[in-house]
Amino acid sequence: MKSLVRILALSVLLLAGGLGHAQQQAPAQGVRWEQLSEEQRQVLGNMAPRWSNLPPARQQALARSAEKWLAMGPEQRGQVQQRFQRWQGLDNRERNDIRRRYQEFRQLPNGDQARIRRNFRRFQDMTPERRQELRQRYRDLSPQERRRLQQRLRPQ
Repeated sequence: MKSLVRILALSVLLLAGGLGHAQQQAPAQGVRWEQLSEEQRQVLGNMAPRWSNLPPARQQALARSAEKWLAMGPEQRGQVQQRFQRWQGLDNRERNDIRRRYQEFRQLPNGDQARIRRNFRRFQDMTPERRQELRQRYRDLSPQERRRLQQRLRPQ
């Protein structure tokens, strides 16, 4: 079970970080199970029986994700597992909405992506009380006020 959680958490890492990049590259060469390090094979243990049937790009992505997992400390691994558990708790509509928004984000120009990341970090650095206050202020806006705010915040 623990190995399954690791594999699923690695899949979330792939979705969050490598999906767009992997799709833009030329056809990938597969990774044979024997080419993986012993540690990678331990992390990906449940995948062994079906490894040779996975598409080459998926094999490469899982191998890279296993390396990332091995490089993480216990705290980081715990955070990844928590994110994965939250992801598992979402229904299909919510997951599809997140995937759609992620693809929209990936299609933005790099400058817009950087601006969004900066704003997100600023928001994360706020106290929980301040974040809650801003969320409530946004909820209290009328639909017209929300549209005006969104238009004002969009890049020109």
